[in-house]
Amino acid sequence: MLVTVTGKNVEVTDALKEYAEKKVAKIGKFFEKSPLGAKVTLSTERSRHIVDITIQVDGLLLRGEEKTGDMYSSIDGAIDKIERQIHKFKTKINRKLREENKIIVASPPQTEEAAAPVIKRTKRFAVKPMSVEEAVMQMDLLGHDFYVFSNSDTEEVNVVYRRKDGNYGLIEPEF
Repeated sequence: MLVTVTGKNVEVTDALKEYAEKKVAKIGKFFEKSPLGAKVTLSTERSRHIVDITIQVDGLLLRGEEKTGDMYSSIDGAIDKIERQIHKFKTKINRKLREENKIIVASPPQTEEAAAPVIKRTKRFAVKPMSVEEAVMQMDLLGHDFYVFSNSDTEEVNVVYRRKDGNYGLIEPEF
């Protein structure tokens, strides 16, 4: 598996790189085929050590982010989050990979199974063509965290969303 370790505002030492690669390699035990690649981004911000790990497995993306006072603890926390995602969504992941004739290795049995999420409500609405700026304004007026709209520039369905840092993001489909 190809593991890319990069640093933002932090020097990536050989020890940090080896530790991150070793921890990310453990995710491979959940899959018959090893993950294709992983990207580990280490950064510091206001005395917090932030680790963002993204792993790609046959078209499936797993992501974990952790912020602590220690870089090694942040790596451990991000890996733990990814492992919890795999355990929690094991059935969905299995189904997705099985459709493509790929199988996930069974994880150790857990004492308490999480209930599958249920769709409580379906909402239908007309998708009005508008600019990205207009969609952000509409989202703010409605008080929502995201807004689905038809982008008048690209004529495709897009989503704008509010990021944790207070800025906005735009999701554009890629076919």
